[in-house]
Amino acid sequence: MSQQTDVPESTAAHSPAIPLRQRLEEAGLLVVGLLGAVMIAFIFLDWLRMLPGSVGTLAANGFGQFLLVGAWMDFYLGTNVFRHPFMWRAIATGILVGIVGPLVGTYLVHRQMALIGETLAHTAFAGVAVGIILIGALGIAGSGGLLVFVALIVSVIAALGLQWLVEHTDSYGDVPIAIVLTGSFAVGTLLISWGRSFVSVPIDIEDFLFGDLAIVTAGGARLVAALSVVVVGLVAFNYKQFLFITFDEKAARVARLRVRWYNALLVVLTAIVVVGAMQILGVILVAGLLVIPVAAASQVAQGFRETLYLSVLFGQCSILLGISFSVWQGLPSGGSVIVVAIGIYLAATALSDRSPSVSQR
Repeated sequence: MSQQTDVPESTAAHSPAIPLRQRLEEAGLLVVGLLGAVMIAFIFLDWLRMLPGSVGTLAANGFGQFLLVGAWMDFYLGTNVFRHPFMWRAIATGILVGIVGPLVGTYLVHRQMALIGETLAHTAFAGVAVGIILIGALGIAGSGGLLVFVALIVSVIAALGLQWLVEHTDSYGDVPIAIVLTGSFAVGTLLISWGRSFVSVPIDIEDFLFGDLAIVTAGGARLVAALSVVVVGLVAFNYKQFLFITFDEKAARVARLRVRWYNALLVVLTAIVVVGAMQILGVILVAGLLVIPVAAASQVAQGFRETLYLSVLFGQCSILLGISFSVWQGLPSGGSVIVVAIGIYLAATALSDRSPSVSQR
């Protein structure tokens, strides 16, 4: 009887620590989810306010409330940026890519495919070059959303092509990746140099290389919002399948899981995330959002699922603090976000007393 009494007492004495940690993580994820929903609502209102009639009027009123909040933020912070729509679009885009970037990056890191993000970022750069030439040749004005859309199409095609090369060549696994990485950037630079002779588009290509909050347009923000919903939905729906191929692809093939299909889906989702994050982080730094928050989470997490959760939380902190530092000091947003992410990683490493490996569940 004494043993039956002691076991529950011992368990009760030690059990609160883990549930408390879980509750904090779940609360953090709830806040991030609500924040993402609010940003999607802002982007939706930004679109609806252009419509005629009562719908447009109601949307304009709701949109104005966001700008009013921004004006109060400017008043208390001594700034003059948050009252402007472009800043809210940039913040909304950053918050959304701060969710989907680490979400997809967790699978890439655990599959040792971190270089995929960098490769697809370079293909997105080629897509930007194609978009600039297309927009300039057609004489389309106000086409920031179209530019992002063209970059998305090119990046998705390149992602599928890369997957095909990996599966159909006898080279080492990273050789096709290196070829696509350097080749796509080479194509992008050639197209930009060639297009300057007959195309004049008021777009600074350096903004896409290093990231700039000012290049986020209404159309680009709407595209990122729609794609973020798609990415979160697909990852949630295919969570078990992605988990299976991540940790035991051979067993997944034996179980007749469509491994080729899920591999292709994962690289396509990566391409989508990269194009969205490219506006905030730039082509050169975008892969950091896929990798660094995951590396930080791996230092302190106790399983794959917790790594996934913490990656999103760390990614969101990196975005919010990085954008804040960028606005405060007038520095590029991409470098600011990545430096903050590295700081979080170093802090997680200092607090961790174990290796960065995590369990499979």
